[in-house]
Amino acid sequence: MNFINTIEKKRDGEKLSRAEIRDFITRYVSGEIPDYQVSALLMAIYLRGCDEEETFELTMAMAESGDMVDLSGIPGIKVDKHSTGGVGDKVTIIAAPIVAACGVPVAKMSGRGLGFTGGTLDKLESIPGFVVGLKEEEFITQVKEIGCAVIGQTKSVAPADKLLYALRDVTATVGCVPLIASSIMSKKIASGSNAIVMEVTYGTGAFMKDEESAKALARTMNDIGKRANLKMEAVITNMNEPLGYAVGNSLEIIEAIEALKGNMAPDVMEVIAEVTADMIIAGEKAKDSETAVNMAEEALRSGKALEVLRKMIEKQHGDPRVIDDYDLFPKARVKKEVKAAEDGYLRVTSCAGIGECVKILGGGRITKEQEIDLSVGLIMKVKDREKVNKGDVICEIYASDEKDAANAERQYLDSVKISEKEGHWHPLIYTLND
Repeated sequence: MNFINTIEKKRDGEKLSRAEIRDFITRYVSGEIPDYQVSALLMAIYLRGCDEEETFELTMAMAESGDMVDLSGIPGIKVDKHSTGGVGDKVTIIAAPIVAACGVPVAKMSGRGLGFTGGTLDKLESIPGFVVGLKEEEFITQVKEIGCAVIGQTKSVAPADKLLYALRDVTATVGCVPLIASSIMSKKIASGSNAIVMEVTYGTGAFMKDEESAKALARTMNDIGKRANLKMEAVITNMNEPLGYAVGNSLEIIEAIEALKGNMAPDVMEVIAEVTADMIIAGEKAKDSETAVNMAEEALRSGKALEVLRKMIEKQHGDPRVIDDYDLFPKARVKKEVKAAEDGYLRVTSCAGIGECVKILGGGRITKEQEIDLSVGLIMKVKDREKVNKGDVICEIYASDEKDAANAERQYLDSVKISEKEGHWHPLIYTLND
């Protein structure tokens, strides 16, 4: 098949056939098609878009470009959860043990972070000894035994996505809904779960900057999943301020452990209630949200969810003593308090700017190979729209040295302001029907 003809068709706004899409992915993965031609097709897709059928076929071709994980040996409906990410996003680390404690198997393959902070894997690796690189058979056995595992995606899962993602990053074609959706869903489909709950974030601290863009992405991913015969549910969450109080790898793990002990920030609690209820219903352990929420609350009250996390840490070779002794986590050498310069209400003007603080401190990465400092980060002592008095501590910064702490303080203060007025309240969670 002549690939130049494929580029021309999409350039001119025509629909690509299943055969043309499959040919493109197969030949690109095998090295037959050069990057410069694929770059041209990606730009044509960026400018001309794809319809639902094209997006689905692209997703499936990418998913089937490598190994398809078989989870059929695990009893029950396997439910995955994916977030498009944001500042302070530790939802997976809290939600997975809760849902597993309610009898729904959670077999999750996750990724590393690029940008503000580490991803879920980096955060888990702040637990001494924790291993994210389990073999597939170990992964499946663990989910059978304790109901939950979170590991890294293997190189053999959706290799086409890895190639295309790297190329999109250097050709200004990242921000395209069909390409974003096919990238995410190809990995989810290849990972083998029966149901997926998508948490799509929007705002200054997220990739999608407004609610409508987030809904468009969520609808596209829902359509892909349903065409692939998966149960799908989507939640839209506001990321105009960090989720919870902690931002930074080990600090977020500590906050997640505290959440499983019942000490949960109100915004974290709201998101967790929605996500876990959707996962429990998808796993057919509850028929309605009220029942599912009650089950999740009981898993927390009884300590069962915390016990699942403890067992997951043990199974993945981590030190379970961190559950009770936070001094075992990596420790930053410098702690700096940031204080309010005046009376008023704290307003977060840039959630992304707060995320940049962690990058300044060395807790985020620019390239996937970059080593990050798992000990650094910040803890917000005051959330958006809360009252402060002059001299109140509004943030604690954890850094490797005084210079980094000072730079992060300046960045933090550039990302918030003290206002005379409380400001407008905006909902934290939306559904596709809102």
